[in-house]
Amino acid sequence: MNILEVSRLTHRFADGTAALDGIDLAVRKGEFVVLAGANGSGKTTLLRHLNGLLMPHDGRVVVDGVATVNDPIHARRTVGMVFQDADSQIVGETVFDDVAFGPENLGLARDEIHRRVTEALAAVGLSGFEDQRPHLLSGGEKRRVAIAGILAMQSKVLVLDEPFSNLDYPGVRQVLEQVIALHQAGHTILLTTHDLEKVLSHADRLVVIRAGAVVRDGAPADAVKGVESFGVREPEASRNGLPLTSWLG
Repeated sequence: MNILEVSRLTHRFADGTAALDGIDLAVRKGEFVVLAGANGSGKTTLLRHLNGLLMPHDGRVVVDGVATVNDPIHARRTVGMVFQDADSQIVGETVFDDVAFGPENLGLARDEIHRRVTEALAAVGLSGFEDQRPHLLSGGEKRRVAIAGILAMQSKVLVLDEPFSNLDYPGVRQVLEQVIALHQAGHTILLTTHDLEKVLSHADRLVVIRAGAVVRDGAPADAVKGVESFGVREPEASRNGLPLTSWLG
């Protein structure tokens, strides 16, 4: 069953330049898809269409059976997005307030909000952080707070834009372990990254975009071969003819 369906999606910048040029993409429920491409290839623009932050100029985006143009709120509740700049998503004075922001906007009862926040923080390993100030957390912890906010909204799909960017080694491990655990728990994951080495062995599929078009789409071990011609660094193991292995060891 496809939870995301993108058909002939086209999006143009204000100057008329095509950011996306006839994208076709379907993602099955529970799938883990890595989206790769050089800077400016259209990855982030595509992600923003999936939860209704952007609308197609041409084509169609369907989220869990509903077109985004017909119900963008449905798209935003179904698809939760973690932006590359985690600080841009922080809205609360405390970690609890930040994670509670989404459920509060749904008009839920306080008991239900508390339950969702508590469960979401436990899921990302941040129980006990409720009263801490999110801006003072490490980069990896901030990303996990952002993920908790999505979980508290009970989003079925998690979209992460360069989640390892600007993180130190412990931060990368924290976020990667969290993403893997969420996938194993049944969440659909879409993740963009410049560093395939860290995540590709855990993914079900690799999609490569160049100049707003899909140029590769397949099993990671096959689709990764020769991706450097599209401005993406091929993992060392693949370049040496070896199987992809977990970066976590």
